Amino acid sequence: MNTTTYRITVLLVTSTLSAASLAAPPARPGPAASPSDWPQWRGPNRDNISTETGLLKQWPAKGPPLAWKIKGIGRGYSTLSIAGDKIFTMGDARDASYVYALALDGGAKLWSAKVGRPGGNYPGTRSTPTVDGDRVYALGQHGDLVCLDAKSGQEQWRKSFSRDFGGEMPGWGYAESVLVDGDKVVCTPGGPKGTIVALDKSSGKTVWRTKDFTDSAAYCSIVPAEIGGVRQYVQMTDRSVVGVAADGGKVLWKAPRQGSTAVIATPLVKGDLVFVSSGYGVGCNLFQVTPAGAGKFTVRQAYHNNEMENHHGGMVLVGDYVYGSSDPGILKCIELKTGKRVWQDRSVGKGSVACADGQLYLRSEAGTVALVEATPHGYHEKGTFEQPDRSNENAWPHPVIAGGKLYLRDQDTLLCYDVREK
Repeated sequence: MNTTTYRITVLLVTSTLSAASLAAPPARPGPAASPSDWPQWRGPNRDNISTETGLLKQWPAKGPPLAWKIKGIGRGYSTLSIAGDKIFTMGDARDASYVYALALDGGAKLWSAKVGRPGGNYPGTRSTPTVDGDRVYALGQHGDLVCLDAKSGQEQWRKSFSRDFGGEMPGWGYAESVLVDGDKVVCTPGGPKGTIVALDKSSGKTVWRTKDFTDSAAYCSIVPAEIGGVRQYVQMTDRSVVGVAADGGKVLWKAPRQGSTAVIATPLVKGDLVFVSSGYGVGCNLFQVTPAGAGKFTVRQAYHNNEMENHHGGMVLVGDYVYGSSDPGILKCIELKTGKRVWQDRSVGKGSVACADGQLYLRSEAGTVALVEATPHGYHEKGTFEQPDRSNENAWPHPVIAGGKLYLRDQDTLLCYDVREK
């Protein structure tokens, strides 16, 4: 089936874009306020790659120095976003799930704002807030979407995925981190009325909905891309990988892909290539999306194999190579275009991965953290340490590297490490 070709011809919205295909560009006009910001899920470009430089290439024996630690951010698996002088994250208290704003310098709590009811399977929040200028957008695990003032936490508007959109919540709750692109908030309620919805970011009013795409929501977050000069949003469900037009929400291309149990990892996009992976034996796929003239696209599956079975730790694409944890917990480097394994190592076990300044930051769900060179020339470890103050839950929140700091969230605790070279 590696050469199976799916050809989907759809009328495209007229586009004035003339740029060549880009690799998952940041949302327009990007939420980032400065190069050191991390304003949304997986960073400025949604690729889990930091733009930081001048970072440690080798850690001390006990790991990088701890700059500060705070508690009081609730129960959950949300990671964090950073913009200006604030950190934003989410967590459950006894009465509700909350968005928390913290001071970048020291982590003092500035404000909190209710999102929705707490709890769920694996109790706690899953999503990461998205910061855009003076607004913060956050999704609770039961489908409550809120827009908040970034300075005060005052609610600007809210929507319910179930009541307002007829959304069908997946079994472990909503885990998507919503995308802000230009004047739109783009999200995935799922269900028969349309899988993806675009809202006016100022008012919350519906701009468009994908009535011709009605898959149920999985746990993935949308990636913006420009393929063939057309702005589009790439999303994966447990049945499909799809690209929809940013202008109007029409399906531009769709490839069938059957997931199993939980489809979680954010897609990777480079030029006209879309790489996806999920666990439970499903593996990875590479799709090539090609303009076919007269407003048409074709999508071809370049390969499918089980070299990368990424459950929920995410992957990073550095150059022409994909790095990520493959079930049952082996760090792998595979070549994007061929899907061939370049190297593998047990490393710190199953977990999440981010990249900064040519290094991979690995976080085991058991709590161990490692620094490894992002190179296809073998596994080269540059230091490990054990995260202190471990909870009894899996350490699932992804690491964040911004402003010379490494941030690790573990339920109610947030730790900040100094990883800048002296």
